[in-house]
Amino acid sequence: MAKRIVAIGVVYLIATIGWIILGSAIDYRTDNQDALLKREVGQLWGTPLEQRAPAGSLAVEREVRTEKWDEARKKKTVEKTTVTDRYDVPLVESDIRVSLELDQRQKGLLWYSTYRVRFTAGYRFENIRDKGGELTLSFAFPAANGLYDDFKFEVDGKPVPFTRQDSNILIARVRSEANTRHHLAVNYYSHGLDRFVYRFGDGISEVRNFQLVATTDFSGYDHPGDTLSPNMPKERAGDGWQLTWSYKDLIAGNGIGIEMPRKINPGPMAARISFFAPVSLGFFFFLIFVISMLRGVEIHPMNYFFLAAAFFAFHLLLAYLVDHVSIHAAFIICSAVSIFLVTSYIRLVVCNRFAYIETGLSQFVYLIGFSYAFFFDGFTGLTVTIGSIITLFVVMQMTAKIDWSERFRLAGSKGELAPR
Repeated sequence: MAKRIVAIGVVYLIATIGWIILGSAIDYRTDNQDALLKREVGQLWGTPLEQRAPAGSLAVEREVRTEKWDEARKKKTVEKTTVTDRYDVPLVESDIRVSLELDQRQKGLLWYSTYRVRFTAGYRFENIRDKGGELTLSFAFPAANGLYDDFKFEVDGKPVPFTRQDSNILIARVRSEANTRHHLAVNYYSHGLDRFVYRFGDGISEVRNFQLVATTDFSGYDHPGDTLSPNMPKERAGDGWQLTWSYKDLIAGNGIGIEMPRKINPGPMAARISFFAPVSLGFFFFLIFVISMLRGVEIHPMNYFFLAAAFFAFHLLLAYLVDHVSIHAAFIICSAVSIFLVTSYIRLVVCNRFAYIETGLSQFVYLIGFSYAFFFDGFTGLTVTIGSIITLFVVMQMTAKIDWSERFRLAGSKGELAPR
């Protein structure tokens, strides 16, 4: 008996090493692909977009007189110079509309949350000075190398010429009279990846009369770190939501953001399931070993080796099938293949009932059930814990009245029997 347990342990150890190698290989493939594919997706579809509020400044010229003593002419002279004073022009009102359309794309073993965005904004700047001057308005695109269609940049209802600064900043200059307000309208259509963020400014910023309404065509969104959640009740908008941020007078260093929902990534999922496989096999071996002892069925360690190989076939096939079909379809196919391998083999080793009932059900619970728990993020540990407790309960009830000393003595006296 002891030799058999040791032999089964060796089989288990070999299978565990195989799964570690397989999981590491999947991780390596995924990491290498992610570095390359994310760059390609960024070039084709854009990067995470972070839109900042525009800024305004006022340049006011004034004449400065300086008295100097002219030694040659023995008299005072007055020099006139022009000095330009610059003042910040406050942004007193923001009315922004953002429409987000999700269009997720798969590359290799990974899904990328790409999206389309339509940004429409109206800003009002106020010259609070008693003097007129040149108003400079600066607007930064959310990404330097992005694509911006249907672009509009108007001041006081009219298109204005602008210059570029640092490749992604537009600078417009218009005349501003004393104590006047100016309206800046901006509109564009673009693509992005993973998230859209709106920043009020650099660091702590004062936000006055602000409203941003974001409409999505999807659910399952989240808010990135260092961003504010909507402060108004959300409303249904078709298949998505309408989210509203509205502030009268706010001081904040955070921004506003929406994180796109993510699909299950086949590569990382297959790797996690592979690394967890020894737990599934351990429960399976334990239960089959106990049941075979209770039923008086002799299963040779070599039979356990082939059972482990059938388990391994599930993960090996899954690792390469997810490249070509959806993760759910791949999971179903791999489950069917592995269960067929195990039940058809045990049917020949023992009998039909033992193959389809004891072995088949055990494999379904510990291989299929435990692996499928990874599809429910946050519930994997709970599922495995509940399964472990139920297994313990069942085994305790089945073996409560067994005389283990007698059972092991009889098993040892029989010796190791060859498989039937």
